[in-house]
Formats: sequence, structure tokens, C-alpha cells
Amino acid sequence: MCGIVGLFAKNPEFEHDLGRYFAPMLLEMTDRGPDSAGFAVYRDAVSGTEHKVTLLATGDLSWREFEVAAESANVGFERIVVHDNHAVIVVAGDTEPFIAWVRGAYADLRVLSSGVAIEIFKACGIPEQVIERFGVNSMKASHALGHTRMATESAITTEHSHPFSTGDDLCLVHNGSLSNHNRLRRDLERRGVHFSTDNDSEVAAGYLTWRLREGDSLEQALTHAIADLDGFYTFAVGTRDGFAVLRDPVACKPAVLAETDHWVAMASEYRALAGLPGAASARLWEPEPGRIYSWEHADSRASA
Repeated sequence: MCGIVGLFAKNPEFEHDLGRYFAPMLLEMTDRGPDSAGFAVYRDAVSGTEHKVTLLATGDLSWREFEVAAESANVGFERIVVHDNHAVIVVAGDTEPFIAWVRGAYADLRVLSSGVAIEIFKACGIPEQVIERFGVNSMKASHALGHTRMATESAITTEHSHPFSTGDDLCLVHNGSLSNHNRLRRDLERRGVHFSTDNDSEVAAGYLTWRLREGDSLEQALTHAIADLDGFYTFAVGTRDGFAVLRDPVACKPAVLAETDHWVAMASEYRALAGLPGAASARLWEPEPGRIYSWEHADSRASA
């Protein structure tokens, strides 16, 4: 039993307050997942050929020494913003040389995300601690997805916590269980998808990454997922400009969606949505089994 929340701003005005409304949503899911919490936030998109990489330090690390080493390694490093034991690195051009260098040079660093806009933060402990630790209340962002975890299938570690990202600006949070993730992991590794944990949710993210690399749109990738992923699940997925929700065809895992002219939100339980501005008059519904719901900033309209 885990908790999922997502909040998508439909206009720039709401983006200024997104963190202030997202934090209570994540807090409401504490009793569904007290082991760890995490979130992906889409904000401060870099321009030109720049990309962002979010790193997690699992041991003692001097970020200043890391910065000096990265500057000397000629891997595209430009600048660093430190958030406790996480750091957002801006690199010039392709992220692959930088990520390969990190994985080869630092055994105690984990690559959590890469892309133009995405940043991922997560930690063991109750959601309140994570919210305070990473300043969620003050975030200005276009959209964010969060997860509170009650671990049932893998270790209670920060690395095993959600969200998972396996491709540029793509992230996934998951409530449920996949039964065929070990076979899929082997297939996807042969196709060049990198995994950092044995968590089944990371496999789901890797599957979507592969389908997108094959040329699928996000909705096409999720359509294929319905056929190829066995198990019970609710997925919330983020991309650079969009947000999507999918429940498996049986739909035994809970989810609620709400929408106004200013925002779209989803949560495992309605109480996480009740404090949003205009929630009382929002369009409110339970997503249907096997149906894809998605929004993009290009037109802010739902499609299914």
C-alpha cells in the first residue's frame, strides 16, 4: 500500500503556488507510506543544449570536491545546485558522457534523473521530513508527482524509493505490483535501458523509456504497457510537458482525478485533493480501468 499524488498547472499563474498546494497533498498520504517519500518536479527548464542531472549521494561526499573533479574531467559540467545530499548538475550538450563518468568514478552516487526540466528528490522517513528537507512548500513548477512508500517487495532505502526516471524528463510513480518485471528487466537491459535497483516500478519506467525511444507517443507507450505489463497497478507518469494516469484493466488500486480551469490533480485518496483551491466545485472522477488520461501544456486538454 503506497500513496501517489500528482499536480499539473494548467496556467502560469498556478505554477507560482504549485509547491504550496502540492506539499499538503503529499503529507496526506503519510499513512499509506511512512517508510519513505519522494517527488519529481518540473521547473526551471534549461535552454539551448543544456541538460540537468539530479544526483543522490548515498555516503559521505564533498560536493565541492566533486565539482572540482567534474570540471577537470571534461564531461560537460557547467554548474551545480546542492540540496542536502542531492545535487542538480547542469551539463552542456549530451548527458551520456557525464553520467558515464559519474557511474565509473563514484560508487556512492546515484543518477536519479536527467532532462531539461525534471528534478527528483527522495529520502527515507515520513513525508513531513522530506517536505521540510527539500523545501517543497516554496517550489514554483509546472507540475509535480509524489509518492509515499510502504515497502513490500524491496529494501527500505532511498534508492528504492519513488519516483523512478530512466529516460530524459520521464518519471513514474506506482502503486501496486508487477508479476513479470524480472523477465522484462532482462529484455530491457538487452535493449540498453539502465537500472539501478531491483524495484519493479523502475522496470515500468524503463519500459516506457524504451517505447518512447522506439518512437511511441506517451499514450502509445502506455497502451502497449496495458498488454505487456502483468500485475495490479496505478501509474502516474510525468514528461517535460505532460502528465498521465493509468490504472490496469482490473483497477484494484485506488485513484481519484480532479480538474478545474487552473489545475489537474490525482491522488490515491480524495482527502489529498480536498485542500486544493476550487476542489469543492472541481470535476471529480475515478479513472476507468485500462483507460489512459493525459494532459499537455500545449493545449491543457485531456485525452483518452
